[in-house]
This record gives sequence, structure tokens and C-alpha cells, in this order.
Amino acid sequence: MKALWPELHRGDAEPWPKSAAVVEAWRLFHAGDFKAAIAAGLKAGGDGLTVANKAQAIQANYLEKNEKAKLDAFLAVAARAEAQQASQPNNPNAHYLEAYALGRYSQGISIAEALVQGLGVKIKSALERAIALQPKHADAHVALGAFHAEVIDKVGRLLARGQGADLRTGLQMLDTALKLNPKSAITLMECANGYVMLEGDKRMPEAEKLYASAAALTPRDAMERLDVEMAKAELED
Repeated sequence: MKALWPELHRGDAEPWPKSAAVVEAWRLFHAGDFKAAIAAGLKAGGDGLTVANKAQAIQANYLEKNEKAKLDAFLAVAARAEAQQASQPNNPNAHYLEAYALGRYSQGISIAEALVQGLGVKIKSALERAIALQPKHADAHVALGAFHAEVIDKVGRLLARGQGADLRTGLQMLDTALKLNPKSAITLMECANGYVMLEGDKRMPEAEKLYASAAALTPRDAMERLDVEMAKAELED
């Protein structure tokens, strides 16, 4: 796992753990035993909270079938990540995972409702903080690009400005994410979706190519396998 670590974590720029307990939690995560990774990360504490939060977010996003349980899991991750920032204010993934969880929660309740609740501001702020702390955080770039794209897509460019969302920034974030992590299935798919939301059908041929590239990747761990399978399913539809 240590040899593969730079590629496995090109997206979130997570450093190699200092604790054997946290290493074990990440081993469980990459093997796809997300529930065990959550438990191991919580028990380890400290940096272990990062793997626990990521594991619970991925478990909820891809595998949880009950909608209420999924939304509750995202809120739990967001709360835990926000609390983690108190002891680890310079941990980029404490900020990123708060934003990720709130973003998925927002998609679950509808983007419009999330904006009314003020979640857009929290998501944008957390992602910008993650990027400020780690400029090579590809996942934060793609998530921030997706934020701009989804807000513009749902409320239009004019109203989106009130939420701090604009076309140019969204495109810049997505472009940067692709440069930082071009062999990530989820990055390819999120960029494809974002480009179409921001610029419409003229980006559709490019989006289809990005999905095809995602589907052709060889997954290196369980999470990547879920992403590649998603890309294949989208192409079949």
C-alpha cells in the first residue's frame, strides 16, 4: 500500500500516516471494508478521523440504499470533520470532507433547498480553505468546480453570483483538477458533468470522451472500482 500511496491519494493529497493504527484503517478503506475502516479510524482518533470520515462518506454515497440513512451519514461526517478542524485547523482533508459531505447532502435534499439553508456558503468556504492549505488537492478543485456548475445550473448565472458562483471560476477549477489528477475516474466524470452544466451541449462530445476514459481505467482500490463501474453504467445508459 505504501508503494501505491502517491497514486491512491493523488486526489486528496493525504500524507502517509504516522500511526500504525491509521495505516490499518486506510488498508481497510482501500480494501473496500468501509464499515471496518470507519470503526478503526474512529478508534485511532487524530488523523484516523480523516479515514473514518472518508470511509463513511463513500459508504453512504455508493452503497447505502436507505435515503434517510444516507443523509444522516453525510451530516455525521460533516459534523465530525468540522469538529476535527478545531484540533487540526491546517488539515486540508478536514475541510474538504466537511464540504464533500455537505455537498452530497445538498444533492440529496435539492440544491435549491441547500442554498436556502446557507449550505452553499459553507461548502464553498471549506473547499477554498482546503485548496489554500493544499494547492494540489485535486478532489477539492473538482468539488469546487462542481459547486459553481451545480449552482449555475440550478438557479442561473445571475442568481448564482449571489452564492459566489461564476462560470469562469468553475471552468478553471475543473481544468485544474484534470491536470492534477487525469487518471481518476471520479475526476473525469465530475469534470464531464461540470463542463456540460456550465457550457451546455457544445461540451457533450468532450464529456462523452471523459466518461469513456473513466470507464477504461483499471481500478487500484475498492473506491476506484466503484467509480469505474459507475462510468461504465452511465455509458451503457
